[in-house]
Amino acid sequence: MAKQKVQCEVNNCTYWGQGNNCTADAIYVVSHTGEHASRSEETDCKTFKPQDL
Repeated sequence: MAKQKVQCEVNNCTYWGQGNNCTADAIYVVSHTGEHASRSEETDCKTFKPQDL
């Protein structure tokens, strides 16, 4: 099974890779408004983990 390509522009995340590719094994996204969201602004990526600087 091929791994999905996930784009990410948050380059201070531990899982950020060259070419704006996410290197996390899984992505966890939640909605601010319950189980449904109408726009991307109503969601957050809980996979984000800041890089150790």
